[in-house]
Amino acid sequence: MATVTGAHADRVGRVRDLQTAKGRKEHARFAFEGPTLLEEALRSGVAVEELYVTEAVLAANARVRELDERGTPVFIVDDRTLRKISDLETPTGLVAVAPQPKADPAAALSGRLSLALADLNDPGNVGTLLRSAEAFGASGVILGRLGVDPYHPKVVRGAMGSIFRLSLAVATAEEFEQAAAAAGARPIGLAVGGTDLEEVDVGARTVLVVGHERRGLGSWESTGMTLACIPMQGEAESLNAAVAGSIGLYVLSRRCQESLGSPKSQDYPR
Repeated sequence: MATVTGAHADRVGRVRDLQTAKGRKEHARFAFEGPTLLEEALRSGVAVEELYVTEAVLAANARVRELDERGTPVFIVDDRTLRKISDLETPTGLVAVAPQPKADPAAALSGRLSLALADLNDPGNVGTLLRSAEAFGASGVILGRLGVDPYHPKVVRGAMGSIFRLSLAVATAEEFEQAAAAAGARPIGLAVGGTDLEEVDVGARTVLVVGHERRGLGSWESTGMTLACIPMQGEAESLNAAVAGSIGLYVLSRRCQESLGSPKSQDYPR
């Protein structure tokens, strides 16, 4: 049965902690907001541990009432309390809490195609790249330990539900190199001056490595990495990291399918 809770309750403080990387790490939890992400989480089999909602949302949202009836802890909060635990300027009236899956580089690199983000620190770009990774069939994503936390609220929102379905791991450049070698995955790093992405060998397993649009791959560039570029015809110096990574994922996903004798573009979203 839904329970009223106040702004000073310990549990509210713990949810507020989840707005920071330190708090998310300490509690091994993350928060996400709104009915759309709640539906995506449930559809993906995520174990929602707690829900914090306003009385208006409880009255209007049948899914919240259903979860309440099934035993998910639902806490009713006022607007002031909700603003304390929300990351949004205009809160949706619903904040959910879920456990963070254990990071596993082997699982992230288990498929034909995967993605590595070389310490990217813009949460909007990272969220978009997670969404693209799922769209183009990547098994998972490894994020640089010096980059943005994968469960940053803006990353979760930008991923539009993909974060609930991808295998995610956090690693240093060295840890990534070791994991890729163990998995037999060929790293292909996007870099100016590299081989045309359409011409590189994809191998049995391929991992696309996307760096910062200004700093490039940095310490993630290794001797065993194939450097590839996306040819451009205009005068722009570089592409936004999310755009470049999404194009790279599309090209490599198509090429992986072609190497298996599968059809081309009709398999991919337009």
